[in-house]
Amino acid sequence: MKILSPAKVNLFLKILGKRIDGYHELMTLMCCIGLYDTVSLDVGNTHIAVSCNHPLVPEDESNLAYVAAYLFLKTLQKNEGVKIFIQKQIPVAAGLGGGSSNAAAVLLGLNRYYGDPFSQEDLISIGLSIGADVPFFLFQRPAIATGIGEKLEAYPGLENFSILLVSPGFSISTAEVYKKLNLGLTKCKKKLKSFLLNHQRFDPRCHLCNDLEAVTASKYPVINTVKKALLSHGALGALMSGSGPTIFGLFSDSDGASQANHALFRVYGWKMYLADMITQDTGFDIQV
Repeated sequence: MKILSPAKVNLFLKILGKRIDGYHELMTLMCCIGLYDTVSLDVGNTHIAVSCNHPLVPEDESNLAYVAAYLFLKTLQKNEGVKIFIQKQIPVAAGLGGGSSNAAAVLLGLNRYYGDPFSQEDLISIGLSIGADVPFFLFQRPAIATGIGEKLEAYPGLENFSILLVSPGFSISTAEVYKKLNLGLTKCKKKLKSFLLNHQRFDPRCHLCNDLEAVTASKYPVINTVKKALLSHGALGALMSGSGPTIFGLFSDSDGASQANHALFRVYGWKMYLADMITQDTGFDIQV
């Protein structure tokens, strides 16, 4: 069984406060994009094993795909195993949710294999114990997430923008970014006020906002360099996704995104990816 496992971007990410348990309350608009890992499952083995073609991805019990398989089989009360192979295309520790998407792919694939014993709500409950972004991937459509990411409301007001992602070539610890966040300096509340009050359609010229961006950019100024370069080459807006460091530009069409890709590569040589936003209700592509 092979499952295409998509990346996501945060079109806005507003941090509301810190909870007693250490997690942060947030409000974020997330959308899957057409950049995929491939997760292969060999079901019916005696134990769980995970391997990956990327050297920075753990191949032990700390891998979220491993955790997903363990929790699924435990909940189903199956004394069986599965071999998982992850072919990475999504940059690692880059703010694009690759690990969480892989975990969701494992849950969806195993659920299909065993005859859909769990509802979407059941899978989301399992997913939340794995990571805050996993429920969104299981939801399988653009959504505004609140709480720590587990409260999901479908958001239909997205256009099919073309995306150019720029990967600066280093990884970021999400925990470290949140640790350094100064809630008194966050800026999204004001920028998103009219959007939230009036239920406006998303406009990249007005609504792109990420309270974590200033934290990451203070240590890695290349974040701002990339944003300025994308805007100067025709992006309607540019933003860091999640805790970073990946930055994306939104373009009105694929030709504009492609032209920016070629122009920026000639000047900077950055690692870049062209993708489309997945704005319709869509499942992970499961091939048996």
